[in-house]
Amino acid sequence: MRAAMLTLAGYHAWATEVLFETVEGLDDARYRADVGLFFRSVHGTLNHLLVADHVWYGRCIDVPFSVAGLDSELEAERGALARALRAATARWSRWLDTLDDARLAGTLVYRNMSGAAFEQPLTSLLLHVFNHATHHRGQISAALTQAGLAAPEMDLVWYLRRPASPA
Repeated sequence: MRAAMLTLAGYHAWATEVLFETVEGLDDARYRADVGLFFRSVHGTLNHLLVADHVWYGRCIDVPFSVAGLDSELEAERGALARALRAATARWSRWLDTLDDARLAGTLVYRNMSGAAFEQPLTSLLLHVFNHATHHRGQISAALTQAGLAAPEMDLVWYLRRPASPA
């Protein structure tokens, strides 16, 4: 299970980087325009990805990240947002590399943003973190194609086929 989680964490960071390579081609008006995504714009959705990474990582390391809502804007400036999200996605692999099999097989006890307590298998929650990000990267990909840009190729299989891939 450890190898699978490390693969998904690596994919999470890689796919975010691939996404940003295409997002850089958007002018600021299109980057910030409400294009009907759940978090309205590409910018809003990227901020949501950053919020989610901070919230779940904080739960995993038992240092809760407090935020007003899932739509909170943590970074208004797009360059700062890109740097912050790249850093947030990269830390998952480093953290997972510190865990032993027993910890990965264990549970995570945490509180949601409303304060309700939960206890769930850690690996299931990690699968959620990485799957959730894939969902929103897909939404952003759709917005990019609507803006006339080529869809970024960020399927897991592309990551696995890379020569540097751990899987």
